[in-house]
Amino acid sequence: MRGKRFPDVTASAPTASGLVRVRIAVETPQHSGLGDPLDYLSEQLLTPGTLARVPLGRREVTGIVWDDAPATAAARPAPGDLRSVAEVFRDLPPLPSAWRELVSFAAGYYQRGVGELAVSVLPAELRRIDAATLARRVATLRKNARDPGSGAAAPPRLPELAPAQEAALQAIAQARTDEAAPVVLLHGVTGSGKTEVYLREAERVLASGRQVLVLVPEINLTPQLEARLAERFAGRRLVAMHSGLTPAQRLRHWLLAHLGEANLVLGTRLAVFAPLPRLGLVVVDEEHDASYKQQEGARYSARDLAVYRGRLEKVPVLLGSATPSLESWQRALKGRYRHVSLPGRIGGGVLPRVRFVDMRALPRVKGSGGALAPQLVAAIHERIARGEQSLLLLNRRGYAPVLHCMDCDWKSDCPHCSAWRVFHKADRTLRCHHCGFTQRVPRACPACGNPDIQPVGRGTEQLEEQIGELLGDVNGRPARVARIDADSARAKGALEALLASVHAGEVDVLVGTQMIAKGHDFRGITLVAAVNPDAALFASDFRAPERLFSLLMQAAGRAGRDAAQAAGSEMWVQTWHPRHPLYEALRRHDYEAFAASQLTEREVAGLPPFTHLALLRADARNADDAPAFLRAAAQAAGALDGADAVKIYPPVPAAVARVANVWRMQMLIESPSRAALQRVLAGLRAPLLELRAAHRGVLRWAVDVDPLAI
Repeated sequence: MRGKRFPDVTASAPTASGLVRVRIAVETPQHSGLGDPLDYLSEQLLTPGTLARVPLGRREVTGIVWDDAPATAAARPAPGDLRSVAEVFRDLPPLPSAWRELVSFAAGYYQRGVGELAVSVLPAELRRIDAATLARRVATLRKNARDPGSGAAAPPRLPELAPAQEAALQAIAQARTDEAAPVVLLHGVTGSGKTEVYLREAERVLASGRQVLVLVPEINLTPQLEARLAERFAGRRLVAMHSGLTPAQRLRHWLLAHLGEANLVLGTRLAVFAPLPRLGLVVVDEEHDASYKQQEGARYSARDLAVYRGRLEKVPVLLGSATPSLESWQRALKGRYRHVSLPGRIGGGVLPRVRFVDMRALPRVKGSGGALAPQLVAAIHERIARGEQSLLLLNRRGYAPVLHCMDCDWKSDCPHCSAWRVFHKADRTLRCHHCGFTQRVPRACPACGNPDIQPVGRGTEQLEEQIGELLGDVNGRPARVARIDADSARAKGALEALLASVHAGEVDVLVGTQMIAKGHDFRGITLVAAVNPDAALFASDFRAPERLFSLLMQAAGRAGRDAAQAAGSEMWVQTWHPRHPLYEALRRHDYEAFAASQLTEREVAGLPPFTHLALLRADARNADDAPAFLRAAAQAAGALDGADAVKIYPPVPAAVARVANVWRMQMLIESPSRAALQRVLAGLRAPLLELRAAHRGVLRWAVDVDPLAI
């Protein structure tokens, strides 16, 4: 028998045959009712956290030996009814108890099976290979895992800290003396040096022999921060965890983290589950970002789990943002998080002046279709003439949201969704951004044959075309316009190439969606313009104003990051409502005033963070099946103990009611008590399984705890 023997074992007493019963978490469908770890027989005692291959139905799957739990003899199968463990991964150290506790908490809180969540957060490659293959990979990694800095790197030259950064680090040091691991909300304006604070705190942790976990909300933010971490910690091993890696890379990086060979782990939301035996610090950058919330499967919040993990493992957690989420801000106001402020930009730079263009009072620029005000076009032209760059933010990709026939009122709707197909001019397609259904643009209206069908509305593709035409030649050459959105950055390496061209000064005007509004350090941009942000002011989702304010503040922060040019930097907002309170707060860069007004409104309305929400979602092929299922679920919930502590609203269609010919409904459950809501949700698990069997037309259902989109 190869591999290390681990002393902390779990199993019931040996059976008459000498085999021992073990509990193993395996990935089972949510609707199977088998969410808890399953009982198997093993020839030997197995340490909790050990990986093993076990039979499940007609398949053999990878599972994790789980901690034993009290159970009555009647509740557990007799040994004769159990199947045996097929293979044990003895060359891989068991997953730590803190990791298993994190998974157990997440599974319970977000209403998923332990096995489903535990196995799903492992690298896919790890779930496919056998023990012998894994043993060879572990041996190779350990053989090559000498200190990457042994013999090589000179200490980097550290930048001089600003007084506010010094004060922030002192406050973080004081927070570390708390008995419970501290959560620090680092509230710093864009360009205030939050990243340097992260690096200094990481340096302290690494010097003590511990590991550092850094989370970012989106994959496009990893290359910039990865380069900075690699430069600062050249003698340390840094690994990335995100969806842009190959399966083999993901497994290798996961193993380096789990074996303790990686000093720093940088990743997107799934990295919150990275097993780190010597974790000493967790950093959540742009903690407000909605991308930290998983929208499929187990709908967990990586930010909230990072906070839980920090307290579980008694390590500091730094939450950084220029526009903190209102939940985090309220916790800081109440003293649950320590608030640390970086109120000014590094090097004496100032935030851009915010200017509003009242679109009601302006003539249209010929050929612009109303896209840009003439004074904004002139301002961009002036920036190019001075050798400076501009950024245009329009959070809608494609050329136009819809094609329209003026004769018969036909529109390019999707036959499979309650949505329009977007016109993409570059490849002459109509594309649904929900189900992916794509067709060539018709030569004439499919309904009446009219050849004159027109684009309605505007996307980044059209704005890119129009701004190039409007600017014409500057300094004896055509203006150089580039676009960054999900379409232009789809090809491998395309995003990195586009960003490199911006940083190299090869772009005069950058057009893009929210992908370019946050996290990027564009030193040459001195003007940022939000082209059409008003729609979010009156959206039905109560979080829409918070998201809009954050997006605009983050976008404004891309301007004037070079202190030498900061004094002349500007943020332009084209709006039909220039006196809206949100814009007044934006004009002053006053996050605190905006947060105070929003918290007051939410408290009066009984909305988060003053109440707690869950959505029960149901999908069905037939439009009547999903609401029937949800009404039955509401009746079942109302009969549970503690149901009087929650309020259940009638089912309503989702924001996009039909996607890929599937009807989507949702039902809101709210309570002022998080514990009361959790009790009802836990009690509803068994009734939902029974209802699913009775409502065969329902394809799937899911519980979304703390939903971000309603």
